[in-house]
Amino acid sequence: MDGLKSQAEVAAIRKLYPAGTKIELDYMDERDMPSGLKGIVDFTDDQGQLHMLWENGRTLALIPGADSFHVLPQPEPEKADDEPDIELER
Repeated sequence: MDGLKSQAEVAAIRKLYPAGTKIELDYMDERDMPSGLKGIVDFTDDQGQLHMLWENGRTLALIPGADSFHVLPQPEPEKADDEPDIELER
């Protein structure tokens, strides 16, 4: 296999990791990219690579399936002060 992803595979990657997704690097075979480094997805290209904005200033892309990483939990949106703390039963 030549490593090219189908349009459906790229669409699935874009859905899993939309722009703004916060990611923590587990392993990448690249100098100055240590485990634990955090970044934000800027965009996904047509090959399914995640172009990142890393906290160390680099913009190196992640390759799902080749690089090891995980998504960081996204903060819950804050409730307005006038919203009730109870959930309505349905």
